[in-house]
Amino acid sequence: MSGILDAFKLDGKVAIVTGSERGLGRGMAVALAEAGADILGVTYVDSAPETEAAVKACGKKYTHFKADLTSIEPVEAIVQAAVKTY
Repeated sequence: MSGILDAFKLDGKVAIVTGSERGLGRGMAVALAEAGADILGVTYVDSAPETEAAVKACGKKYTHFKADLTSIEPVEAIVQAAVKTY
């Protein structure tokens, strides 16, 4: 079984997760961290402390980025932040 799971390892990768402060976004951020990815969490709120703690408990990095994603305008800055941070 571990051979199958090895195909899904994300060690050395970075995931950009929108809505990471709660619900499905938090669940995805934690699952991706469990798979080995560091997380750049994008939210409309100032921080996502519960998600950050859960990601760090997986031994991965979490960086928060505040953005209003009702338009595509902040997308370039989000990607640049991920590249600069990781």
